[in-house]
Amino acid sequence: MKEYNGFPKTLRKSGGRMNVSQMMLHCDKILQIALQKIELPPISLLFRAAGILTKYEISLFNNGIPRNMPTFKKVIVNFECDFSHSQRNLLTRLEEYNNTYRNHQLPGKHELFGKMREKDWGFLEYKHLDHHLKQFNV
Repeated sequence: MKEYNGFPKTLRKSGGRMNVSQMMLHCDKILQIALQKIELPPISLLFRAAGILTKYEISLFNNGIPRNMPTFKKVIVNFECDFSHSQRNLLTRLEEYNNTYRNHQLPGKHELFGKMREKDWGFLEYKHLDHHLKQFNV
């Protein structure tokens, strides 16, 4: 991350509904779940089963995050965001996540994906960020 110079404000997206500032805030919020700063609401057994199956499918086949996968309301960003603020916060959150990961302090479960090991968190966080970066051809 020390080599990272930041996103240009003029990135063009190739899919999705968010602009780059919204995407960065959304990714920040997703990281906050792993850091236990955002608590997800309970979900039905059916959705949990679908989430667990999706986690295994992504891991087994090295797939990306499915397009238009349902998103918890707490992490939806459908309002205007300040680019610099969103960028700074995402980079800070990535550092915080990295420290938490290295210190083996990630939670043992996720509301949607069920039981989580460190490698599950790392893989899914990577896939999620990659999914959104690809939308902006980064």
